[in-house]
Amino acid sequence: PFPCPTCPKSFTSPAKLTIHQRSHTGERPFTCPECPKSFADPSVFRKHLRGHAGLRPHRCGACPKAYAERKDLRNHLRVHTGERPYLCAECGKSFGRSSSLACHQRIHAAAKPFTCQVCGKAFTQLSSYQSHQRVHTGERPYLCPQCGRTFADPSSFRRHQRAHQGVKPYGCGECGKAFRQPADLAVHRRTHTGERPWRCGDCGKAFVASWDLKRHRLTHSGERPWRCGDCGKGFGERAALGKHRRTHSGERPFACGRCGKGFGGLNMAAGSKMAEAKMATGPRPFPCPQCGRSFSSGAGLRRHQRRH
Repeated sequence: PFPCPTCPKSFTSPAKLTIHQRSHTGERPFTCPECPKSFADPSVFRKHLRGHAGLRPHRCGACPKAYAERKDLRNHLRVHTGERPYLCAECGKSFGRSSSLACHQRIHAAAKPFTCQVCGKAFTQLSSYQSHQRVHTGERPYLCPQCGRTFADPSSFRRHQRAHQGVKPYGCGECGKAFRQPADLAVHRRTHTGERPWRCGDCGKAFVASWDLKRHRLTHSGERPWRCGDCGKGFGERAALGKHRRTHSGERPFACGRCGKGFGGLNMAAGSKMAEAKMATGPRPFPCPQCGRSFSSGAGLRRHQRRH
């Protein structure tokens, strides 16, 4: 066997050892000529190229997805069937992919081999470490050809593209509700089963999704790990940092569907649409006795009266 000098792993050939060592160095010498992605493993790189070439003969019968490799289709089908054959011996949690189980097991082993040299944050996966680096550099290499928005990581980019397409290929077998992401379907299924697998070590509160637990933990730690490179302000969530950055850039990517006005946040655009809908239709039974202007709610009238 060929042992790795950095960690306890060993390999059956020097070629496999070389590929593995790139997980420690971060080297990804195989760069795709079609998109910004790069790879450490030549076989994964070749599979990725086949995806660009349209060579995806293994098609899912439940949704429009297709794959270059049969094993990738088998992994994908578990999203629809709910099968999770890879079981963690430590905590009993199950997974649809062996790679997901391996990543999860690092949590028990407290193994986070990829450490950011800028802020000291450590990661279990190289891909997570590389996405995190873009928080510091501001790099957003994934460009949407439809609206011009840019993204730091490929999963956010793909999720955004599905929003343009209106595609929701992952359907719940219980209630028929459909989702753009398999992870969103997995979380939704827990509303039927009552499962809440993510538990806070400080207070015992349990959550259906890992991101809900991460957000909750910040209430204990007060940590604000997402920091603005322009003004230094810190945020508990990456989405909040993205919204804040638009105050510096002036970007307003969310347009009101009724009047076309642009907003820096999606909830602000939705609020504008609702407000304009109220203006256009519906009764306004609360008139102001001072100026005669009327409102659809008592709260709106009281807000207005404070201006008098």
